[in-house]
Amino acid sequence: AAFREGYIKSRTYPRNGKKVAVVGSGPAGMAAANQLNRMGYEVTVFEKDEYVGGLLRFGIPNFKLNKAIIDRRVDIMAAEGITFKTNAPVDVEHLPEGFDAYCICTGTPQARDLDIPGRNLKGIHFALEMLAQQNRVLGGQAFSKEERINAKGKHVLVIGGGDTGSDCIGTSNRQGAASITQIEIMPKPPVGHNPATPWPQWPVVLKTSSSHEEGCTRRWSLTSNRFIGTKDGRVCGVEVEEVEWIPSPDGGRPIMRLTGKKETLKADLVLLAMGFLKPQQPAFASNVFVAGDAATGASLVVRCIAGGRKAAQDINAYLTKTLTPCVE
Repeated sequence: AAFREGYIKSRTYPRNGKKVAVVGSGPAGMAAANQLNRMGYEVTVFEKDEYVGGLLRFGIPNFKLNKAIIDRRVDIMAAEGITFKTNAPVDVEHLPEGFDAYCICTGTPQARDLDIPGRNLKGIHFALEMLAQQNRVLGGQAFSKEERINAKGKHVLVIGGGDTGSDCIGTSNRQGAASITQIEIMPKPPVGHNPATPWPQWPVVLKTSSSHEEGCTRRWSLTSNRFIGTKDGRVCGVEVEEVEWIPSPDGGRPIMRLTGKKETLKADLVLLAMGFLKPQQPAFASNVFVAGDAATGASLVVRCIAGGRKAAQDINAYLTKTLTPCVE
């Protein structure tokens, strides 16, 4: 509403003569850049992809986040003096010269894989491969028939029960999937309240998103044993096995036990949505700061924004201390 009513307008801020590079333009990088620019730093944002936005741009479907919301914020930031460089990958071990400090906001690029027999079959993709491509298609890009990941008329299996898996369901429904099944290795959580996770713990309860309501079959306590393929090398099914979770004697993570109850699920498109690996960062110099998922592993957008803002404060504190006071 504030944008619609014209209250949000670009401003100019006095410059302090220092330059900061932000590597990555996801929510953490954007938040850090915005705060640093307002503090008077000359900020350059380096983005490896063709558009600014990171996970917001490529990971979140349009039905959850209209990309015009990102564009209008980027336009304001650019008008306020921030330089955005797209198609500009940066090796964090060889950072660009000419900056007084650096903020690394490269996210969690490595998805968790499923190393079981048949993984090399065609039709098995990481969730973000599909989600990013769909966002690019909706943005006007074209892909060949061989490159296109399309659920139209297919039996889709989503492996992983989190938000990313839910986004795959919503996208597959919009592409016209014949059927969608989502499986999760953990047991089905209770609805509404879980006495095992009381406040202030994170409530482990059943989450039903709008994508689930649009149509899919949900199953729990299933592990995947192997992918099954056709003669021409395409996936056509997945052998799954029911598991049981037994309380750990030492009170730690429950122990998974295979039950031997196996079945084959039909699937000619498999989307792996099992989370992301926490990135291992090298030892950085004192003027290099890390924020967002690059620092914490996969988290929430709001936490990435908070991390970016905190990094901006830390960079300002560091550079303020290193500034040489003027001698009259």
